[in-house]
Amino acid sequence: MHEAGVSTSTHDAIVVGAGFAGLYALHRLRNLGLATIVLERGDGIGGTWFWNRYPGARCDVESLQYSYSFSDDLQQEWNWSERFASQSEILRYINYVADRFDLRRDIDLNTSVIRAHYDDASGLWDVASAEGHAYRARYLVFATGCLSVPIEPEISGLDRFEGRILRTSNWPKEDINFTGKRVAVIGTGSSGIQCTPVIAEQADHLFVLQRTPNYSVPGRNQPMDPNFERDWKANYPAHRAAALATRSNNLFDAGTVPGRQVSFEEREREFERRWQTGGLGFVYAYPDMTSDPEVNKHATDFVHRKISEKIGNPEIAAKLIPTEYPIGGRRLCVDNGYYETFNRDNVTLVDLRTDPLLGVTRNGFRTERGEHAIDMLVLATGFDAFTGALSRIDVRGRNGLTLNEKWVDGPANYLGICISGFPNMFMITGPGSPSVLSNVVLAIEHHVNWITDCVAHARARLARVIEAKSDAEEEWVNKVAALAQGTLISKTKSWYTGANVAGKTNRYFLYMGGIPAYVRELRQAGPDNDYPGLTLT
Repeated sequence: MHEAGVSTSTHDAIVVGAGFAGLYALHRLRNLGLATIVLERGDGIGGTWFWNRYPGARCDVESLQYSYSFSDDLQQEWNWSERFASQSEILRYINYVADRFDLRRDIDLNTSVIRAHYDDASGLWDVASAEGHAYRARYLVFATGCLSVPIEPEISGLDRFEGRILRTSNWPKEDINFTGKRVAVIGTGSSGIQCTPVIAEQADHLFVLQRTPNYSVPGRNQPMDPNFERDWKANYPAHRAAALATRSNNLFDAGTVPGRQVSFEEREREFERRWQTGGLGFVYAYPDMTSDPEVNKHATDFVHRKISEKIGNPEIAAKLIPTEYPIGGRRLCVDNGYYETFNRDNVTLVDLRTDPLLGVTRNGFRTERGEHAIDMLVLATGFDAFTGALSRIDVRGRNGLTLNEKWVDGPANYLGICISGFPNMFMITGPGSPSVLSNVVLAIEHHVNWITDCVAHARARLARVIEAKSDAEEEWVNKVAALAQGTLISKTKSWYTGANVAGKTNRYFLYMGGIPAYVRELRQAGPDNDYPGLTLT
């Protein structure tokens, strides 16, 4: 579908998004000899790490693992400064990669894709941007990210607030000075937990508005140990192979002996050791930590005790301890001094469960117990995860079928990559795949490698159309649902299930079988078996 008066640029492949996924997709598609363009709505590359510039933002996966593995030269060249890299360092790394592989010349910045229609007659995708540009290509790859569309909270009076409103998901590039300011942070997910301690150090007073408390473990972040980095780089292939054998493609020192088989005292010592080590490895202490009620209760009680020990006021501690769900029910957070922040005289916790938020006023916010004056409001209110970016683009496949119509009962797809009725269209780390349950950078590589191998296979066979079979798609959807059945995460309301978005289908979106099983699925669905779940014509 072409618009009169609009010139169309033609390519072999269009990639939407210039984060980790989009850059690697560009690199691999180029290597196939495909003329590829990346369309990015921001004025810079980096995806999540471009937009989320809020104070305290950093990765919860260790730097040496949260990085590309496709080039050993790249692995050896880049030096990380901290155990857990900050947003700014990850963004520098991404920009280094773009320059290292000469990727910028095929990236169009400030280009917001609003429409992608499949033309049945030509077998090509017509893509349009909000800026009035038109593109056409045979292959369309969505590298739009799992956490790229922030939720605009429905808070009464937000538009009347005369102070400054900041969003963690789209933080200004300039430094924000909170000195002498009265600030409120709404949201206590990962973003809120990371920015709260930093803002508290500057602000005259900080109000933290909490609806549902989250579990968080200490990060124990520290400068990178040169000897540790040297050893890791010397053994990168072995480390990557070992990580690939784990459920999350991360080396979290995962325990192999079930917690049920060891004594309470031994479990207590192991929890303490991991708490002191810091990081997400805490929830990998035992393979049955989130499935065995006794082990899970022990871990939950342990963290409850640790939170209480950090906070001087028992009443505040009680409000910060999650009681609606056990540990493992939601994604665990990693912090650097979050709980200790509530011991400061200039910090007030507002528990919205007992003191509901009535709205924002011209000069502050109002709860049932009264009004509080503030100068700045920080919204850390989360994302429309997994499907949010695609649902906001007018995507239409065969016979004009819209993706939103196709997904009215949930994001049906094959392998989390392809969608029946949407030929030559691919997703990277979307719903139906392990996605954020794994090391996302490596998950991206798995998807991009599978997609580009598939395209190469089709081109070698002179096949112009790649499309998921409807029965293979249905089988995959049922498999993903069966794996999620009975897990703690699937039973807990969170962004993992879409419960944080009004009107969104509340189901579990991710593949729960673990990375080794998923990699086997990809292999079985690949060229050795002639892509049994696809139609190549």
